[in-house]
Amino acid sequence: MVQHGLKDLLIRKKEQVESTTAPKVRSAAKRKLGHVSFVGVGPGDAGLLTVRGAELIKNAQIVLIERPEHRELVTNDAQVVEAGPDLTPTQRARLITKAAKEANQVVRLIEGDPFVFGLGPDEAAACEKAGIGFDVIPGVSKVNAIPVYAGIPLTTKNQDRVSVIKIDDSVVDWNALDKTVVAFSDTNKLENFVAGSDRDPETPVSITTNGTTIRQVTVVTNLRDLVNTAKNIEAPFVMVVGEVVAEREALSWFETKPLFGWRVLVPRTKEPSAAMISHLNSYGAVCEEVPTISVEPPRNPQQMDKAIRGLVEGRYEWIAFTSANAVKAVREKLEEYGLDARAFSGLKIAAVGEKTVEMISQWGIRPDLVPTGEQTVKSLYEQWPPYDSMLDPINRVFLPRADIATETLVAGLIDLGWEVDDITAYRTVRAAPPPAPTREAIKAGRFDAVLFTSSSTVRNLVGIAGKPHPTTIIACIGPATAKTAEENGLRVDVIAAEPLPELLADELAEFAIERREKLLASGDPITKPSDRRSSRRKS
Repeated sequence: MVQHGLKDLLIRKKEQVESTTAPKVRSAAKRKLGHVSFVGVGPGDAGLLTVRGAELIKNAQIVLIERPEHRELVTNDAQVVEAGPDLTPTQRARLITKAAKEANQVVRLIEGDPFVFGLGPDEAAACEKAGIGFDVIPGVSKVNAIPVYAGIPLTTKNQDRVSVIKIDDSVVDWNALDKTVVAFSDTNKLENFVAGSDRDPETPVSITTNGTTIRQVTVVTNLRDLVNTAKNIEAPFVMVVGEVVAEREALSWFETKPLFGWRVLVPRTKEPSAAMISHLNSYGAVCEEVPTISVEPPRNPQQMDKAIRGLVEGRYEWIAFTSANAVKAVREKLEEYGLDARAFSGLKIAAVGEKTVEMISQWGIRPDLVPTGEQTVKSLYEQWPPYDSMLDPINRVFLPRADIATETLVAGLIDLGWEVDDITAYRTVRAAPPPAPTREAIKAGRFDAVLFTSSSTVRNLVGIAGKPHPTTIIACIGPATAKTAEENGLRVDVIAAEPLPELLADELAEFAIERREKLLASGDPITKPSDRRSSRRKS
């Protein structure tokens, strides 16, 4: 009876608790509106995004973007909503309010600075009216960034006042403006801008489009010719009016980069050439990657299965990685068996190439043998220790490789007294041809340079897209790659001193500098290789 009464008491107590807490649960379920961060993303160069802005984007649940290119700034799986200036203020406010109801962390990306000729003030006011909390992260404004990238200082020791205006359909009151003027325009109709000017018609004017990006173009004209000049320039653009424009001749730093505006083709393997692309971009190049090789599993996976079992069972003294893809293939096979880096316990590891060593280090492993100097298979076996029965308990080497033959290394190791299990870990096959516009650009010479990082990229690019035009600069990562290029009828202009992708980019930049100096010395105009045409093939 006591137990039964206690049970009833506990049931009634539970019902009382549930009845008193249920309304509170429902009240808590009524969700508050999320928080909106207005983030200025700068005028174009993604590197000008602030650290705070990048942090907010990384943690955002919904990101509203002003321009399509802002999608590239969203590195997580946040929902991306387009809210460009083509929408009305009311439509943009509705999108922001809707996002705040659906997520706690909402980020609104705005070109330049949110509060300097930006959409920020109106949209922030809409948030305040709707009871949505917000903050504003300043961005680098195009007011100063684009003139700086054009090499034009807005202030000098003799001129420290600047007027900033946005051009519309109204006539400009030039009497209210300072000697230096920064003007923004979304159109090339500038008749009203110059109509009321009483300044010297020879007053210099710079017009910059696609500012702070590697597509930037700056044209210098004067007030008299401004309207006609602007007709041939892509809007929107930023103009600077005043004598400070003359400083550009000495201070231009961005558009005078060695490879500025060069269209560079990078035929690549399956792995992206991120480091080399970054180097090329830093020199001002516009890069386009074309996959030429696809990495596939071996046709006979049983060989790899047997080798991995042998690795675990202690069959090998050494494992030799001659490519990053070989490291990846072995790692994937180990993971397939539920194994990790502990499988290499007691095993000596050899590696060729910076990328290969980097991938091995991701396992937390430091290779025992990496050739000093030239990173080639030949250098590896020349520095490989001979087999010594007194020191080496096992005389067998595991060599996971591509289906492309590696007789040089195998023969060298055998001569040193080692037995080699030469195993196909992956196959390299030719990739599908690039899109028709790319193929046509390659053949017609619309690329300024092509960078080859292996002999296979040479053979495969020629196979899937044809030979680059005779005017295109050919750069190769080493002598072997250069030899293959020459065998395919290409004249090699640049060879990297060491087989490093970043160094190849550096060498191409140095070539461009020397080429520019020669053009200047001869009195010829500064042109890109694609600006000149030749009907003769390289030989």
